[in-house]
Parts: sequence; structure tokens; C-alpha cells
Amino acid sequence: MTATPHRAAALFAALGDETRLRVLLRLAQHGPASIAGLSTDADVSRQAVTKHLRVLSRAGLVSGRRHGREHLWRCRPAGLTEAQRYLARVAEQWDGALSRLKDFVEA
Repeated sequence: MTATPHRAAALFAALGDETRLRVLLRLAQHGPASIAGLSTDADVSRQAVTKHLRVLSRAGLVSGRRHGREHLWRCRPAGLTEAQRYLARVAEQWDGALSRLKDFVEA
């Protein structure tokens, strides 16, 4: 599924925050983790990590589920793939525009 501009904006807004990006990288590199585990590695409170995870979840970049008393969060590679596809689409459009400009200048 190709991201719409609205969906892509949510993805890139979620990725645009340094703390959220660190949390996402942590989950991608080390696998599922609890909020307590994620906040130990970060310079922010558990409440802040929870808020960042909600933003990442709404953007489709992470998912969480209850495991006993903990809530475990994991990276959703499909969300990152969606962002990558959108960037490739934008790059393709730029390549086309630059090619048309080159043709115009050379004509």
C-alpha cells in the first residue's frame, strides 16, 4: 500500500523527533521492550516514553501488547517500508522533473 500524503506526513512527523527515532531504533535493533526498559536507556520519563510510543503507534511504526503486567512494544517493519516507498516515489518524481528541466535547457 502506498502512503497518501496525509499518511506520509504522520509517518515523517513521528520519525522527525529525536527521542522517537531513538526509541524506534532501539526496538529495531534489540527487539521488543517494555516502557520501563525503554525509559532506562532514554533521558526521559516513562510517561514521556509512553507518549512517544503512542505517536509511533498511530503512525504504524510500532505495536504494543500486554504481556503479563508489562506492555511490550515492538518495531513494525511494514511502517518503515511504507516510508521508504513514499521517499522512493518522491525521488522518482524529482528525477523526472530534473530530466524535463535538462531537456528544456538543452533545447
